[in-house]
Amino acid sequence: MTPSPDRRIDPDVDLRVPGDRAEVVARPAAVLGVIAAGGMLGALARAGAQAAAPHPPTGFPWATFGVNVLGCLLIGVLMVLVDRGRPGPLVRPFLGVGVLGGFTTFSTYVVDVQRAVQAGALATAGTYLVATVAGALTAVWVGEAVTTALLDRRAAR
Repeated sequence: MTPSPDRRIDPDVDLRVPGDRAEVVARPAAVLGVIAAGGMLGALARAGAQAAAPHPPTGFPWATFGVNVLGCLLIGVLMVLVDRGRPGPLVRPFLGVGVLGGFTTFSTYVVDVQRAVQAGALATAGTYLVATVAGALTAVWVGEAVTTALLDRRAAR
């Protein structure tokens, strides 16, 4: 089934723009394959970080916090690189959806908050709840801003 030209595949891909059409040239099986492969790599990296720094229910989950903030920083970097360059059609699904989607774990974040609340560590839960959202949003912004500045500086040379 071929999608109509008015149907959007991705919120930042406009199929009426010839350059954007390259994003959907790959077969759906290839896209799903690279997402799955990237997701496996990202999830393994996250699991390694969490195994290296376990925490009790009342402790601050530094590994999950770090993974989510680092992943968001890298998402900011990736979006600039994808926007500025002409990567192949499988780059963003592999790195963005796959690797970084598998690496970041906002579902574990919520479970960590729930466990801290159930263990009576309300201050830890609240701090973690706010710090993760603030850290993740700040990290995306920093990744985007620094990458943009570096690329602009490089282009000016």
